[in-house]
Amino acid sequence: MLNMTIYQSNGEEELFIKKTKEELTPVSPTARLNTVVIDEKQTYQEMDGFGASFTDSAAYLIHQVLGAEQRSELMTQLFDPKEGIGLSVLRQPMGASDYARDFYSYNDLPEGQSDMELKQFSIAHDEDDIIPLLQEALRLNPDIKLMGSPWSPPGWMKTSGSMIGGELKQECYSVYANYFVCYIQEYASKGLPIYAVTPQNEALYSPGHYPGMIMLPEAQSDFIKNHLKPQFVKNHIDTKILCYDHNWDKPDYPLTVLEQAGDAVDGVAWHWYGGKPSAQSDVFEAFPDKEVHFTEGSGGEWIPPFEQAFSNVMRTGIEILRNHSKSYVLWNMALDEKNGPTVPGFGTSTCRGIVTVNQQTKELTYTLDYYALAHFSKGIRPKARRIASTSNDLIRSVAFKNTDGSIAAVMFNDSEASESVAVQLHGKEALQLEMPPKSALTVMFEA
Repeated sequence: MLNMTIYQSNGEEELFIKKTKEELTPVSPTARLNTVVIDEKQTYQEMDGFGASFTDSAAYLIHQVLGAEQRSELMTQLFDPKEGIGLSVLRQPMGASDYARDFYSYNDLPEGQSDMELKQFSIAHDEDDIIPLLQEALRLNPDIKLMGSPWSPPGWMKTSGSMIGGELKQECYSVYANYFVCYIQEYASKGLPIYAVTPQNEALYSPGHYPGMIMLPEAQSDFIKNHLKPQFVKNHIDTKILCYDHNWDKPDYPLTVLEQAGDAVDGVAWHWYGGKPSAQSDVFEAFPDKEVHFTEGSGGEWIPPFEQAFSNVMRTGIEILRNHSKSYVLWNMALDEKNGPTVPGFGTSTCRGIVTVNQQTKELTYTLDYYALAHFSKGIRPKARRIASTSNDLIRSVAFKNTDGSIAAVMFNDSEASESVAVQLHGKEALQLEMPPKSALTVMFEA
């Protein structure tokens, strides 16, 4: 008899509830079974983990708006592998993103000035809220990996002279590479090792109202190969470099960078706001020695009904993992009751955080994104290896074998009807149950 731990979500009233095998809905004797066969012999990528981002807005809400007791409870729920859901990947904006209380970089200067030697470089802004939370997260979960992604270089490095719009000036390629070195070294001095960086968030999109920058694939290839990687080597930095950091709908971009920059690039980072997750596999098959990472996907009011929104995080998460990704990172760790704060001039925000922190009432609410992430992160631990599992448009599944020998399977009933499911492990049937429509199940089989 296999020992197992089971968590089920079935609508808004039942989110990530621990169940015994006996509490699951039994299948009818005449039911047609959807059999999920888990095969340990077929192995795929090793997992880094799941997470979100301590944007300036999220860090402010958690560190300053919440009381000490609420903050301690939340951090435990987010990062403690036993008491909470054990999130283990944090992708951090290097400077202001759209979710910041103001515009800032690590080297802001008056208009018309420059600092090619980066003498005024400073991470002082992050020391208020972001760094204390990152340090606490690492204390709760030492397996956490930190990634850094800039929305914009300092304005003086750009053709626009601003953190909005423009491109990186050719004469600033080397100084911008050193900017990354300074960031990594300063964070390391705070006990925060940076596991990976991307040269630019969403390099094909230049927003008119928040930090951003166009960086075409040829420019990114040149920057990585001839500036960023050489500076990392010179300074004995082993931080990984991931290219692209944008949507599935333009796979030609990472293919170009991987062809042109070669060994200087460690992998590709993807977002979900366009295209399909199969793009990850298309690029991976062309460059099987390069890592695949999913670094941003935000839920929000553009997917208003609960079921559709929860389904999107579950369905897409499973497909992201089945297409070779080593990480699954959503967006803001926290937003307020107005889906902010956002940078001045941003307008109305429709994004949703992992939690909501009400600035007026100080109330803390865990959102559906928290419970959906929990289905993955609670059972699939860092360094778990993906193994084969049967999956189709009715019952989607993904399975991993953890380093302790336990096996975690995440399943989602993507049909409009209840489905009878059997899970087969080690060549034997391990579990039978009836899965309601749009319900999720995580099963952890002990070694």
